[in-house]
Amino acid sequence: MARFAVVIPPVAPLMVHPDTLELADEVLCGMVVEVLEDSLPGWYKVRTHYRYEGFARADDLCLDPETVTRWEGQKKLLVRRSYIDVLDAPKVQGGWVASLPRGGILSPLSEPDEKGWLRVMTGDGREGYTKEGFLGPYITDWDPADEQRLRKKLVDDALEYMGTQYRWGGKTPLGIDCSGLCSQVYLNNGIIIYRDAAIKEGFPLHPISREELKPADLIFFPGHVAMYIGEGRFVHSTAKNGSDGVVLNSLEPSDPLFRQDLLETITDCGSIF
Repeated sequence: MARFAVVIPPVAPLMVHPDTLELADEVLCGMVVEVLEDSLPGWYKVRTHYRYEGFARADDLCLDPETVTRWEGQKKLLVRRSYIDVLDAPKVQGGWVASLPRGGILSPLSEPDEKGWLRVMTGDGREGYTKEGFLGPYITDWDPADEQRLRKKLVDDALEYMGTQYRWGGKTPLGIDCSGLCSQVYLNNGIIIYRDAAIKEGFPLHPISREELKPADLIFFPGHVAMYIGEGRFVHSTAKNGSDGVVLNSLEPSDPLFRQDLLETITDCGSIF
């Protein structure tokens, strides 16, 4: 019988293996993961709902079946600001209950009051208050017929991560890698693409030519991926010295943001449309 758990901390690391402590991915507060193995003391091998696997610390997971079942049935909202706090009273002087990064998940327990404070619950049952304006809809599907609006939304969301430091395996405004940026932006809009820098069978992204690129399509390089935003430019998270995070670059030689090394090494372009 499948076992599931709710992520407790703001950001929980998923390791390639506990012995190496190499970060494979991060799961965020309120996400539900499937527990695959518990063979290593203090660790669980888990699978995310976007089909990525890694090892999570036992202390980062709530495995109580009743809590998980209740959480899966709750209405949910997605954190849209870079990082927010949940407080024990509807005022800025309230005591700290929890913190969540963009992409974290909360459940609303009330309508917002006249000052915008909303009573919410975390996946493991902690309750408190945060501002309604910090949250947006939790989206789990998408309509390809809504192409123009969705392309703009994906690009706008990616640009909100501008300036975030590069973190291998990261996918929050605290630190993000190239595929973390692209996959999390898509995930925040109800679209599951492969977490790593590749077009993989079984996911909606399919190859297109460079000439077909439109905003929100993806450009692939060896071990790297970027989101095209139009007019030859793309947004990506890069470890290149002097950038060290989420920046804009260009495929156009006349653009001051031109990256010749990337232009020369494009391997694929991909689109969900």
